[in-house]
Amino acid sequence: MFPCTLYRFCEGLKTLGVLEKIRRHPDSFKPLFCYEASLLTADQMDNLFSIPLSPEGSNKRTAEEMVVIFWRDYLQDAEEEDGPSKLQKMLAFATGASVVPPIGFSPTPSVEFIHKGEDDYASTPLFPMANTCVNCIRLPLHVSYEVFKDKFDFALGNTHGFGRS
Repeated sequence: MFPCTLYRFCEGLKTLGVLEKIRRHPDSFKPLFCYEASLLTADQMDNLFSIPLSPEGSNKRTAEEMVVIFWRDYLQDAEEEDGPSKLQKMLAFATGASVVPPIGFSPTPSVEFIHKGEDDYASTPLFPMANTCVNCIRLPLHVSYEVFKDKFDFALGNTHGFGRS
């Protein structure tokens, strides 16, 4: 059955001369047919995660905007200090995957915020948490970048999910 499907595919490509071009310039067409994972960058990570914020003007929104700055600074620091490997750890922490799949994530990775008193917490937790089933990372609302970075580093260094080291 597969050879028949491949034959039909090739016949379809022949109709407009595309197959001839593919055979003549295989390197040019390779990215269209063969997926190659690229090294993650801080900008790619930032664009990958959606960040819904509380309503404008609320106290929650102000705290969340500060943590978004910390999140973006942390992505930049991770890239500069450890390169793609730390960004891969962060992605795996949030999604369970250390590379972006060829068809992307479903659901889209997101950042949520842990507000004081939510989810039965008497106070804001110190460490980020993740739910890989829904590709979500939950960030505590720290008021200092140094504390945010220290707690995030600790969480990444002490999480050994999915048998990865």
